[in-house]
Amino acid sequence: MAAAALTREGGEDAFRRLFRFYRQRDASDLRGVVDFSVPGGQVFRSQLSISSVSDQDACRAGLQPVSQWKAYGLNGYPGFIFIPNPFLPGCQRHWVKQCLKLYPQKPNVCNLDLHMAPEKTIDLWGQSKEQLKRKGSSKREPRSLLEKLRWVTVGYHYNWDTKKYSANHHTPFPSDLAFLSEQVASACGFRGFQAQAGILNYYHFDSSLGIHVDESELDHSRPLLSFSFGQSSIFLLGGLKREEAPTAMFMHSGDIMVMSGFSRLLHHAVPRVLPNPEGTALPSCLDQALSSDLPVGSVIEHSSDEDWQVCAKYLQSSRINMTIRQVLAEGQKFPEESGTNGKGQAPSEDSHHQENSRAKRHKPNTD
Repeated sequence: MAAAALTREGGEDAFRRLFRFYRQRDASDLRGVVDFSVPGGQVFRSQLSISSVSDQDACRAGLQPVSQWKAYGLNGYPGFIFIPNPFLPGCQRHWVKQCLKLYPQKPNVCNLDLHMAPEKTIDLWGQSKEQLKRKGSSKREPRSLLEKLRWVTVGYHYNWDTKKYSANHHTPFPSDLAFLSEQVASACGFRGFQAQAGILNYYHFDSSLGIHVDESELDHSRPLLSFSFGQSSIFLLGGLKREEAPTAMFMHSGDIMVMSGFSRLLHHAVPRVLPNPEGTALPSCLDQALSSDLPVGSVIEHSSDEDWQVCAKYLQSSRINMTIRQVLAEGQKFPEESGTNGKGQAPSEDSHHQENSRAKRHKPNTD
């Protein structure tokens, strides 16, 4: 297999070689990609802390009882946990709607703030929903603002220039997302996890996420949580150095990934977004309706038919990923910084996402 041959080559920057292999839209050899729906080989069952999360709290977060989750690890990657879709029927819709309608709102920060006046980015949903509902299959149709969204930051806002967080660039972290993250972290053995920063990534079929390490958080003892919704993707998990060849795996709608311990500071990337393996416009887990009987204190909200129509149209060619982090240990503070004014919080739109377009094809893919 071509991918296996590239892995065996080793040598300088083996990660980049595999990234470019899977980035190719005509790369049809996907037999080397780990599929957790059919575990085997280097995949093994991982134990969860079932007693750490009550069934009621799991349900309030839109999750099945932890006793019903399946969790897996990968040989060679201690601290890595993969949980295939543990969401209750219909509950993924809530998080999709939040990522498209609520979380991009001010005072949160998004990539469109870099080149648009503040008043133009106040209501991306309102400016995009009618255009999205009418959207056909023609690529010549102008993209809505929501389709131009690449990232949103919540909580402590990541500074793309300095690659740091700071005390003076912070907005309230969404309470529903914090509750979801705390339940997942507890189930994985990290009780007391505090969701303090989130980076939401918005992918299309021609998007990718370059090779990087999430090391800007001051407390690396707490896990990195990743939630995916919509179309599928290939995720590459490498080593401490880029010379180490990564392992490729599929991520499908509803899947949760936890990077902790040794795996917390490993190189990783998303070279490619794929249509969901069922061959339908949306994965079947997103077609399921939400129960009308939500538990007391549930953070899940019902989506109107109109709202879901907009979300579903968006997801037909897109994937949303939420990565949640604890930045500071309990009682820890940011070091004193001089000359910070909260400006320059993000670089050019493409330094985080790479995306093919006519205007960019002459540029190298600097992952």
